[in-house]
Amino acid sequence: MHILAISGSLRPASTNTSLLRTVARLVPAGVVVDLYDGLDDLPHFSPERDTDNPPATVTALRRCLREADAVLICTPEYAHGVPGVLKNMLDWVVSSGEFVNKPTGVITAATEGNFAHASLLETLRVMSARRVDGASVLIPFVRTKVDSDGHITDPPTSRAVQSLLDALLDAIQPHQS
Repeated sequence: MHILAISGSLRPASTNTSLLRTVARLVPAGVVVDLYDGLDDLPHFSPERDTDNPPATVTALRRCLREADAVLICTPEYAHGVPGVLKNMLDWVVSSGEFVNKPTGVITAATEGNFAHASLLETLRVMSARRVDGASVLIPFVRTKVDSDGHITDPPTSRAVQSLLDALLDAIQPHQS
């Protein structure tokens, strides 16, 4: 099984990226979690650029998404929304359909996060992603629940993230041949 993990933050010391690395350590044998690192390389989306021959970075992103059995997005909240680079990435795959029926989990880890969480879930709904029951977690006041290495220090948060991972793995298990 293969999960593509996408952090909505470009910061090298991002809590969101660290959380995804923590999740990657929690998966059982036989599950691979790849952290997508091309978010900053994607050009600004414009429908005129979304042709039969898109930029190479977009082609690579689309291939990563197609090859993944599931996607896990972890995002902060900026100005009551998802970061522009994450929204830009999603815009590049709206028309190409890589998220259609793709099991998708969401972690929003921020100071508050309600607006970004709702916005991302709505965007994924519009894109026809398969939102997995139990694979959506909001972690408000994340800096009080996660250390600088992304290790979860808050037991309820740890249980919620493990439940999210279990739900996502259960959603892709039946689809394996």
